[in-house]
Amino acid sequence: MFTGIIETLGEVTAIKTDHTNVHFTISSAISHELKIDQSVAHNGVCLTVVALGNSTHTVTAIDETLGKTNLGHLKVGNKVNLERCMQMNGRLDGHIVQGHVDQTATCIKREALNGSWEYRFKYDSTAGNVTVEKGSACVNGISLTVVNSQSDEFSVFIIPYTYEHTNLHEVNVGDTVNLEFDIIGKYVARLMGK
Repeated sequence: MFTGIIETLGEVTAIKTDHTNVHFTISSAISHELKIDQSVAHNGVCLTVVALGNSTHTVTAIDETLGKTNLGHLKVGNKVNLERCMQMNGRLDGHIVQGHVDQTATCIKREALNGSWEYRFKYDSTAGNVTVEKGSACVNGISLTVVNSQSDEFSVFIIPYTYEHTNLHEVNVGDTVNLEFDIIGKYVARLMGK
């Protein structure tokens, strides 16, 4: 379980393909604190640490994960949002995030406002996922509040802190992001037959 509050940015330092699996080595400020078998969200994707190096850690994405997320687009030098799993003795600052990406979306708008930014994302609504005004959605692992919700797209507004401390500053129109929809909303939609 995660909260969608990004701890730090990591940088992809190596990518190795092994059959249909891809091993990503990430350098970050928290890599030295991680342990083998620990769950860490990378752009919102829960992955298991399989190896540790000098201020680096390695995770493996299987074909299923690569097909449903934007991890397959990563290149050496790209930044990824990192979050360790939530501790049960602390505050839940974001919302309940499983680290299980539902689908990807395309950024269709990025506009600098006076001190903030608006991003708009379009996704395939045939998968049955929904957003609601003032509800939560996870974009590249970041817990964000939904505004201007429609059946296949929504906007979010980004404050300077989030812009500077996540990889959203690298997301441009046409780029692919990972989406995890609110778990409560998914259950309600299922119960309502949507």
